[in-house]
Amino acid sequence: MFMRFMAPLVLAMTLAFGSAALAQPDIESEGWDRLASQAEEQITAETVDEETLEALRAEIAAYRSRFEVARGQNADRIKMLREQIAALGVAPEGEGAEEPADVAAKREELTDQLNTLLAPVQTAEAAFLEADGLIRQIDQIMRERQARALLSLSPSPLNPANWGPAFSDLMRGYRAVWEPAADQKSSGDWQSLRGNLPVVVMLTLAGLVLLFRGRNWAAAIVGRLRRYGARGIGIWRFVVSLLRILLPFCGLLALVGAARITGYLGPRGDELLRLIPLIGGLMLGFRWISERVFARDDDEALLPVAQRQRKQARFFVSLITGAIIIDVVLSSMLSFVDSEPASRIVVSFLPALLASFALFGLGKILHSYSDEPTPGSPVEETRISTLSRVVRGLGLGAMLVAVLAPLLMAAGYFTAGEALQQPYIVSLALLGLVMALQRFLADVYGAVTGQGIAAREALMPVLFGLLLLLLVMPLLALAWGARVTDLTELWGAFSRGFTIGESRISPTDFLTFAVIFALGYVITRILQGALRNNVLPKTRIDIGGQNAIVSGLGYVGIFLAALLAITGAGIDLSSLAIVAGALSVGIGFGLQNIVSNFVSGIILLIERPISEGDWIEVGGQMGYVRDISVRSTRIETFDRTDVIVPNADLVSGTVTNFTRGNTVGRLIVAVGVAYGSDTRHVEAVLKEIAEAQPMVLASPPPTVVFQSFGADALEFEIRAILRDVNFTNDVKNNVNHAIAQRFAEEGIEIPFAQRDIWLRNPEALQGSGTT
Repeated sequence: MFMRFMAPLVLAMTLAFGSAALAQPDIESEGWDRLASQAEEQITAETVDEETLEALRAEIAAYRSRFEVARGQNADRIKMLREQIAALGVAPEGEGAEEPADVAAKREELTDQLNTLLAPVQTAEAAFLEADGLIRQIDQIMRERQARALLSLSPSPLNPANWGPAFSDLMRGYRAVWEPAADQKSSGDWQSLRGNLPVVVMLTLAGLVLLFRGRNWAAAIVGRLRRYGARGIGIWRFVVSLLRILLPFCGLLALVGAARITGYLGPRGDELLRLIPLIGGLMLGFRWISERVFARDDDEALLPVAQRQRKQARFFVSLITGAIIIDVVLSSMLSFVDSEPASRIVVSFLPALLASFALFGLGKILHSYSDEPTPGSPVEETRISTLSRVVRGLGLGAMLVAVLAPLLMAAGYFTAGEALQQPYIVSLALLGLVMALQRFLADVYGAVTGQGIAAREALMPVLFGLLLLLLVMPLLALAWGARVTDLTELWGAFSRGFTIGESRISPTDFLTFAVIFALGYVITRILQGALRNNVLPKTRIDIGGQNAIVSGLGYVGIFLAALLAITGAGIDLSSLAIVAGALSVGIGFGLQNIVSNFVSGIILLIERPISEGDWIEVGGQMGYVRDISVRSTRIETFDRTDVIVPNADLVSGTVTNFTRGNTVGRLIVAVGVAYGSDTRHVEAVLKEIAEAQPMVLASPPPTVVFQSFGADALEFEIRAILRDVNFTNDVKNNVNHAIAQRFAEEGIEIPFAQRDIWLRNPEALQGSGTT
């Protein structure tokens, strides 16, 4: 299974480098015609094997790359010629309509040049379409053959008639590993062995030490790092976990090297020895993933299930790994001899059963995973996370696959059973690898930012996980039967981009747009910071004007950055005019409030009826303007709450601005005195109190008004102009304290309301007098 999984990756690299090497802009029409004719003959033939079709497809893909480059040649020159021809206007038509001779000659010259440049481009376009069509046909044939192979009926492994030949073929394969060794036991070979004996012994000892002691050495590193107070212990644990598989793997390589140096095994045995590093790497890799996902330490387990369940999960992963190794070894031994097709099915069925048993047990553990709060926990709302849903879904899928795959194999659909079981196991391993790498990146992020373990719950690790999932998607597709050519075809289509109108937008255009826009955005923010901190504070512009200038620069800078990014990416917006016109009506109705608020925000920044820091009152809300954004304005009230007011309300509604232009404002303090008081004396005392306040302006001077004869008091008002109305409450508080003190000293009475109560039926309030 592992060999079949790795083979497409190697083929992908080969095809990628091969395609890159052949992708030349020149067009060989004769060679292409011959290849196209050969391809059409091969496609119609039913007996062509898959290797021939793949090789043919690779050649056609190389030609298609050339055609793709050729059809884009001289694009700028062709565009310029078309613009020049359009600038000459439409040629006159009809009887008697003649065009000036110089204009007609220029039009004919430009048209000839355009046709000359268009001829190879049109030829390349036609050849590209033909090559693309042939590739699609080959891909369709390959997919149909793959589907037929999955649904093909094979001998049942439960048929006893197939057991004897399978056992016989397996024994012949086993003898094939050792039989050639008898011919090599000559004196020369023994002499060669004695000469290499020191190397063999050293490699054997080193391999055994690394194999059996490497894991212990790696584990001791964490303890030593803890004693020395190493930071980022999660990172070191990850590194040590890698050492726990790398050191034994190096020991395994040393033992294989020692065995091969002896020359005791024949060619078949040597071929089997070459599989041991792959088998060992597979075994150690699966074990490493299980040790990370189902770690022994509770704080390191990626899936924090119960300790007993994690131990069982590691055991089941070991069983699956052992089943895969047994299958690879036995299948390799059968490949050494001319075995029956049923032999391979019978031999692979028992490892498949073992893997299904372990997969079912692992699925039960995954399906039982839950991160819901335990009963009695302080969490009031029960919420199942996305990870919990995914893990439980994977567990349910593992149990279903563990049941269906052996049933399909037993029924004779062995290929379908393998295509279901093996990719699912590989998918679980890859997802476990993603979880382990995400945790490692989270620990690195925590060590860099100083957040430590708390960084595991931050947003960045989630983004790391999404990026890792995108990177592992091609491997998952290969595991589930996708061909390497399918992935390269998908990537080629993505690289070519998509067409809107007459414009083609490719990933390069998106990247160019993103880079230019990001650069413009950064420059805009730098300029805003320089103006806000260095330039504008040295001018006489008030704070509101400075904020308006900085905000306006931000809007203009972002607009110019977007415009330059669109131009630099080569995106032709004229082709989107029809679509934009059709959408503008719906957008106008659906977003009219947002557009209104946006335009109102621009008006506020330009006219500046209010500015940041102003004390305003709008819609019954009073407070200071703290921020004027694109859509709304934030007002901080006196009780320290934020009120978000749409900009349209500030432009079209009634707004009271207490500090617009200046901070000078009037203060009115009302006070009442008892009837019979000397009103002139009261007036003089109140005026002295007002004039004594440092915040009150001397010009105009404060005044005292005998307002009216109230129901309970003679009502006076102190009216004074303050140099800063922001201190109204402070001044009013000081004035009231001064009034209370001076009135007490002067014997002026501040009355309070008195009421006489008349009872119309007092006899009703008298009790009966009973005891």
